[in-house]
Amino acid sequence: MNPHSEPPKPGTNDNSSDSASFSDPSDPSDFDSFGSAEPTARSGPPGPPGPAAPDDPVNPANSSDRPAGPTDPSNPAAPTPPTPPTLPAGAPQSSPPTEPRVTLRSAAELADALPYLLGFYPDDSIVLVALHGEHGRFGGRVRLGIPTDTTQWPDVSDQLADCLVSAGKDRAARPAGILVFLCQEPAAGETGKDVKDRLRPLAQRLRTACGALDVPVLEALCLSNGRYWSYCCPDFRCCPPDGTPLVMPGTSVMAAAAAYAGMQVRGSLKEMEARLTPRTGPRAADQVKALDAAAAALVPRMLRRDGAAVVRRDTLDLAGAMIRRFRQDTPSGSNRARDACDDALITDGEAADLILGLQDRATRDRAAEWMDGPEAAPALRLWRALARRCAGGYAEHAAAPLTLAGWVCWSTEDGPSARVALGRALSVDPDYLFAQLLHRAVNDGLDPEPLRRSLRGQREEALAADSALAAAAKEAAQPATRPGQGRSGAAGRPRKPRGATAPGARSTDGRGRRRAGRDGDRSRR
Repeated sequence: MNPHSEPPKPGTNDNSSDSASFSDPSDPSDFDSFGSAEPTARSGPPGPPGPAAPDDPVNPANSSDRPAGPTDPSNPAAPTPPTPPTLPAGAPQSSPPTEPRVTLRSAAELADALPYLLGFYPDDSIVLVALHGEHGRFGGRVRLGIPTDTTQWPDVSDQLADCLVSAGKDRAARPAGILVFLCQEPAAGETGKDVKDRLRPLAQRLRTACGALDVPVLEALCLSNGRYWSYCCPDFRCCPPDGTPLVMPGTSVMAAAAAYAGMQVRGSLKEMEARLTPRTGPRAADQVKALDAAAAALVPRMLRRDGAAVVRRDTLDLAGAMIRRFRQDTPSGSNRARDACDDALITDGEAADLILGLQDRATRDRAAEWMDGPEAAPALRLWRALARRCAGGYAEHAAAPLTLAGWVCWSTEDGPSARVALGRALSVDPDYLFAQLLHRAVNDGLDPEPLRRSLRGQREEALAADSALAAAAKEAAQPATRPGQGRSGAAGRPRKPRGATAPGARSTDGRGRRRAGRDGDRSRR
């Protein structure tokens, strides 16, 4: 679902800054916030799972105050509905537009809807979803990795609750309720029930934090090992101690609505991050050697006259060649198989030159021009492949290709993938300004078209400048013409060799006789 706005980031808690393992919600590298859901997704009435509300817009037959129809013989006193007005013949028949809606009536449907709300399955995550209005319409959403240090859970709960509720204040609409999801797979020797029991204090702390802001938690679910448990329902008949199996993928109402709307789930968060994680093992060692060699050769090149411009041009030419190579070879199969094919299309030396060249801001901005059309897909594959090559001590160099990957995803309306890529970029370099700005723009639901127009204008200016430079270089390469060359007259005629007998070589004096030289030789002047 396309995000539309982002709740403001909460401030960093000073009490939690001493722990290195703390996942600070104010850090965008590990904190994702999402705007309101599309209007096609609605939740059921606030409260425990149950039948649809009397005024359910999807199923009006459940309404208790709906008058009986005029053909109902068992109710002679039923009021007759008013006769609709008669339009003139030929007048257009118009009806008020209706908004498609999906009503979720049970905890199982809520659990199944979570990947469609985020665009991926959130591994090891806390997810809070705001509900607005009488019918519990989906609103803002925030996600954070579950801290491993349990002493940080109270601070994390307070900041997440404040973040989601304060976003409602900005829109002049406080949430009517909040849904809490705790998603984590069992560790070695654990079961799903063990995960549920271990995370119960976190769920309770989240409910307390939201209640302190006068916003109730209507449902808190733990999703683990293909099952879900409710922390709010005490009835073992509907919420057994061993959990309830999740519905089969693609069989729920939300899955049908998502398929109809063209939405897709891009796998789990771990799978998406694995496509951006640097390689390890012997291949990583070979890549580090190539990076070291490229870095050693780059310094002398930069010290030459116009060295920066030359390196920038060479980097962009190489990137363009790689994009054409990737475009001509489109792999198939699983994500892992496609990534392996992409890795085979680029050598360690080429990857090293591109990674180091993209550290220049101007070069990176020019590379961002490959953002739409037929160049977008191969460019995204190239940036991902380069991010996987930033191994060893070059991990921070991945910020540039990761940010470019996030920009291409956002430009092609893939918000979930953009958040993951930009989050990875900020995790390796929290001060990378371009990633910070893009991450904020994606979460705010801004339109990328103004930035695309700016980059298109930048490309046109760069092409015009390159054409002007090429024309100037061509003109400078032509041989210069001497001032006296090309004039008519005797100076322009070819000179004859001495002793020539041609008429033009003769000269006479005023008496018409040939003049002789000093030695009497009449053949010389």
